[in-house]
Amino acid sequence: MRLVADAGLWSTGHQAAQPQLVAVLEVSGAVLSWIVDDPTHAAQITFTDVDRADWLWRVLGESGHVAVAAAVNGRPPGADVEIAGVDLQPESLEPLRRLALGHWLRRWWPVSERDGIAALDGALLDAEIAMLTAAAEDYFTDDTFDSDVAALLRPHTAALSAHLHAGDPRVIELVTGCADLADDVGVVLAESACVTQRRDDYALAAGVDGRGRGAGAVAAGTDSVKWSAVPPGVFDAAEDTVEWRVEAADGTAKAIVRVRLSGSGLSAGIPVRLRSDKFTGSGVLDADGAATFPLLDAEQHPVAESAAWDHDWRSTAVAVGADIDESPQTRERIREFARSRLRAPAGDAFLAEVLAAESDY
Repeated sequence: MRLVADAGLWSTGHQAAQPQLVAVLEVSGAVLSWIVDDPTHAAQITFTDVDRADWLWRVLGESGHVAVAAAVNGRPPGADVEIAGVDLQPESLEPLRRLALGHWLRRWWPVSERDGIAALDGALLDAEIAMLTAAAEDYFTDDTFDSDVAALLRPHTAALSAHLHAGDPRVIELVTGCADLADDVGVVLAESACVTQRRDDYALAAGVDGRGRGAGAVAAGTDSVKWSAVPPGVFDAAEDTVEWRVEAADGTAKAIVRVRLSGSGLSAGIPVRLRSDKFTGSGVLDADGAATFPLLDAEQHPVAESAAWDHDWRSTAVAVGADIDESPQTRERIREFARSRLRAPAGDAFLAEVLAAESDY
């Protein structure tokens, strides 16, 4: 085994993939990571406190645990360290890899009506992740970001209760087992007659259409949401779901932006920015994923109607959420990974994935 210095910590390697493609799990004393669509890529272990990683013998053997601890303790991360005769036992990490994948699905699953990628049932996904977390308690002797079972279950008490009446024996088995776990962590499943699982309309309200221009429209176009810039479960994960239009009226120009919604997340308050050469503008989305805001020139004066008509808008870019660099190729790679799991659910598929694959979408 080789240990390398990575961001000031000892690690078994440098992560080569973009963060959006990496499934991560924080356990006691370390962070484990895998590239989701590359099963040949070995797990990476980054030690946050090797003394707290008292599970290490389970994946390295007792002698390996002792050797790694001896190599790391008291040694600041620096030059690579070779530890002879120590190797990871991949099969011992499989339950943790699947748990990490579950957390990845929560954050990055690319729901899209346009691309035909069905939503996952969030309550069932979190319930199964909670069960896996409880089963891996030996790796969570300390509280970590991923160890809180109650936090996984608490938002879904009504939905899980409703699932008990769904009639699918697979769902009932999962929820019944989860109910016992909920009791253990002090979460009570609430009764609910009706639970909304996801947004079903996916509608774009009238007002912005990148395919045409209404009265007073100077220019129109589309852009794409960068997934890592926004919360999960808010926007359709297809490309070109941001529709923008520039209108000129009463002597000045304004931008109208609407983003295609998906899932149950809230778009209200998410910032949006438009830039086209020297012209800029910013606002916040409302609950329908729309925003209207004035455009300003380089001197921060309102853009005059005549200047708007004279401007070449072909370089216009619209950013939603945080200022993040993310490639369309990464997003397409994730969409293809999701499609492949829906086409043929793998042996590590979560029940939420299986049900999504079976659904008529």
